[in-house]
Amino acid sequence: MPKQHPVLFLTDRGQYHQSVVLAAAPPELAVTMMRRPPKVEVIKALPAYEFLISERSGTVDADMIAAGRSLRLIQRLGSLTYDIDLEAARAAGTPVAAWPVETAIMVAEHMLTQMLVLAKRLGDVAAVASEAGDWDRPSLRTDEDTFAYDWSRRSGVRPLYEQTVGILGFGEIGAELARRLRGFCPSAVLYHKRSRLPDHAERELGISYAPLEQVVAESDTLCMLLPYYSATDMLLDAGLLSTMKAGSFLVSCGSGSVIDEAALANAVRVGHLAGAALDTFEYEPIRPDNPLLPLARDPNSNVLLTPHTAAGSSADADSDRTRKGDYTNLVRVLRGQAPLHRVA
Repeated sequence: MPKQHPVLFLTDRGQYHQSVVLAAAPPELAVTMMRRPPKVEVIKALPAYEFLISERSGTVDADMIAAGRSLRLIQRLGSLTYDIDLEAARAAGTPVAAWPVETAIMVAEHMLTQMLVLAKRLGDVAAVASEAGDWDRPSLRTDEDTFAYDWSRRSGVRPLYEQTVGILGFGEIGAELARRLRGFCPSAVLYHKRSRLPDHAERELGISYAPLEQVVAESDTLCMLLPYYSATDMLLDAGLLSTMKAGSFLVSCGSGSVIDEAALANAVRVGHLAGAALDTFEYEPIRPDNPLLPLARDPNSNVLLTPHTAAGSSADADSDRTRKGDYTNLVRVLRGQAPLHRVA
């Protein structure tokens, strides 16, 4: 049995995710998980640890860094290091690294795909193309001057360019989404979370903070990434959905229990919303009586449902391949190598 080096892993994630992370730890590391611990407990524990990993778990401040006298590395899982006191870490000579979270990147990619599918009405127009029916016009071989522009006779195909995009719940996934949206040149990216990001983080990501009600009301596409807790249970109900822009879209990779699915189905059915795309649901696997299913089966409704695969398949999303990466830098330090993605 190799010598085990102590690791303190701070997280706000539940028991299932903790068990996966612990199972992925290499044998030379002894990992202790602490979920949402008070600062005083972290300070009391830190002197006994060589490594500190922080995953969506709040501030790592100068007091904590001073308490971690034996720390060889502080690692943030994800790219958002605004809540780590980098100056204090530099003064203490403690390296800090930011490790990209593969699943967060995958969910951001999925959400961007959802947005494009709805804006381009891909389900609807693809169904039209595959029908190869009677188009009331001759089919001619295309050349420089002969083509049938939009022979689907469909309307409502839009760009993402110059849209106002709103993001509810802004953590690592929201940050990765904001970075990817830049190439589409939205007119604005609004966000809301419980605690506002520092000004420099907002500037870096090209985002603007707004109250929840404003984000909902002003967005052409509303991206829902809220986690589940008592205050978000059925938060997007009929009342709040009614305040969304007429003809806007809702895309969701947050907790399924945040959205009133019956109210959402009705908002699409009556035409208040121009479409919706969800990867998560109140009950999973999805129930046969889910009110969104009839809409998803009708391409003209512009509703896309996916079976909680935004972060990859069940065999990949929390596999050794993705979670072992959490420890890559720690193993590098033990081998005398410099950590990757160092920020301080």
